[in-house]
Amino acid sequence: MSDLPTTSAVDSIDSLTHALQGVGYHAPRRLATAVFLAMKLQRPLLLEGEPGVGKTELAKALAKVLGRPLLRLQCYDGMEQREALYEWNHTAQLLHMRAAQSTATPDEIEREVYQARYLIRRPLLQALQTPAPGAVLLIDEVDRADEPFEAFLLEYLGEYQVSIPELGTIEAVAAPLTILTSNRTRDLNDAVKRRCLYQWLDYPERERELAIVRSQVPEASKQLTEQVSRFVSRLRSQPFSNAFQRGPGIAESVEWAKALVALDTLTLDPEVIQDTAGILFKQREDVAALLPMLDQLLAPEPV
Repeated sequence: MSDLPTTSAVDSIDSLTHALQGVGYHAPRRLATAVFLAMKLQRPLLLEGEPGVGKTELAKALAKVLGRPLLRLQCYDGMEQREALYEWNHTAQLLHMRAAQSTATPDEIEREVYQARYLIRRPLLQALQTPAPGAVLLIDEVDRADEPFEAFLLEYLGEYQVSIPELGTIEAVAAPLTILTSNRTRDLNDAVKRRCLYQWLDYPERERELAIVRSQVPEASKQLTEQVSRFVSRLRSQPFSNAFQRGPGIAESVEWAKALVALDTLTLDPEVIQDTAGILFKQREDVAALLPMLDQLLAPEPV
């Protein structure tokens, strides 16, 4: 790996927090600390938490703050190595072989067709070959992939390098800032966790969510954003949260605020909540559970 230092627009946890706020991402200090250490120590950062709490958005915000390209590897069940790392351009190789048959020996042809110019680079290889200061690589929803794919990732996560049989070991030009996210649909292998720094992302406190909604939906009135953050916060609190399969995340709060602005909503009432409940919840049962408790949710909080 190159000894080039990691360059960034931040040199402290506070400046990182401020820079993230500047692009609309309000990170609590413990999260900003984890990101700062991942940058300084050149270690991958594993983020776990419920869907919609801002894991993916953090990687996007970091790419903006640091001025680095964002590369995204979206994981899914049955993902193969070639979809993450590389595959050969077989059509171009075949054309070269046909053209060279009359002038080159079989050994020469074989050496020529396995050259870097015939590689189709996927996100992992692109991240390793991005010039300094390097890329931000988002390995999103890694818990959706299977255990063999996790094992494949170990070399990259531990050493920022990969092995390609025809070309040998390829090391990083500059260490990528690597963010892995997991919704914890299953436990990840301990070997993956050992190679990463770790941070759990929970639902935000009300004041932080209020700041997020205000920054993401500036056209919403102060009164409306306060009502949205208070209502969603109460949905996630006891005893209401027990009624739902999954509470709304930050992403749903922001989308709901945008929808309410589009409807020219000035204040929350049961009718507008019923009409827009499908933005907060994605399960029929959750929407049904919401409606009987609207009066309680909208009631003034005890002083």
